[in-house]
Amino acid sequence: MHTSTVAYDEIPTPALVVDGGIARRNIERLAAYTVSRGIQLRPHTKTHKSQLIAQLQRAAGASGLTVAKVGEAEQMAEVCDDILMAYPAVDPARCDRLARLALTKTVRVAIDSSYALEALAAAAERAGSTIGLLVELDVGMGRTGVASPDAALKLARLVAARKSGVRLDGILCYPGQVWEPADLQEAPLSKIAALLQETIDLWAKDGLKASIVSGGSTPTAYQSHLVPTWTEVRPGTYVYNDMNTVRGGYCTLDDCAARIVCTVISNAVDGQVVIDGGTKTFTSDLCIPARDTGHGLIVEYPDAKITRLSEEHGQVDVTGCEHRPKIGERVSVIPNHICPCVNLQDRFWWLEQDVARPVQVDARGKLS
Repeated sequence: MHTSTVAYDEIPTPALVVDGGIARRNIERLAAYTVSRGIQLRPHTKTHKSQLIAQLQRAAGASGLTVAKVGEAEQMAEVCDDILMAYPAVDPARCDRLARLALTKTVRVAIDSSYALEALAAAAERAGSTIGLLVELDVGMGRTGVASPDAALKLARLVAARKSGVRLDGILCYPGQVWEPADLQEAPLSKIAALLQETIDLWAKDGLKASIVSGGSTPTAYQSHLVPTWTEVRPGTYVYNDMNTVRGGYCTLDDCAARIVCTVISNAVDGQVVIDGGTKTFTSDLCIPARDTGHGLIVEYPDAKITRLSEEHGQVDVTGCEHRPKIGERVSVIPNHICPCVNLQDRFWWLEQDVARPVQVDARGKLS
């Protein structure tokens, strides 16, 4: 891979460019907040998939790292000894890889079924390792997680009853449904706090302890203290931010460290220009808080609207622009959802003082 530095205007497009100063500021700001509130920070690496960024997060005080898939865990284990996979593992191949990783690292996995428990326990017993388990409780997202505190207790009892292979470490939840403005999050987060406290109390009556209560998200990151039962939080997007977090009111444009630099390649259609990034660069995600705003924001032309993406083309309506981009001009786009955009890149460009160097996206494509 090409490793030499280049000037910003020499980066080949389309390209993911990360402003190093902004990324460091985002990392340090959230680290300072969690320290001030006595909460551990275990950032989710699904956003950046980068050992470099993970090392910066660890250096700022992160207690460990979160991943979604085993391939990510194997990559991040090269720079961190404490990994949580916040995703069910039920198939033998995935469980076996986790069990082998647990021979040398602290590995924890979220589960919401007895099937997952048995699969992980059997794999760990074969490998001679121990995997820590967190019982996932659905707190409103409606995706994964057991449905009630009683169900969480039932599964916790099964984990605690196992004599080898697994260890009951606590509870996990994901408040992904909370998209209210920050100053209106107290009510929904209070409901989550009450549900978690009910679960913890049930466990305590049964002689079970939740040493870890893991939660959090980027939209709720700076309101994490409103759920006093959380011992750690797992935000991911905060490190780069995107138009979801901007339009949700959780950051400003100046907090967006990652942008996709594109080149205008056509203006053949009246009122439109085309950029050299399509679904293979941006994905098709619309903005969650503002679904009619197109496929991201062109920073230099905020009145333009990316109306349509095909594989390699981004069609941009420029009828609302006083000045329109010209063919050959480079523009920077803040995507709606940065996480899948990162996974589409072999590398990103780390930019400091107008000089960029390529950095490998270490966990790119690690979907199993």
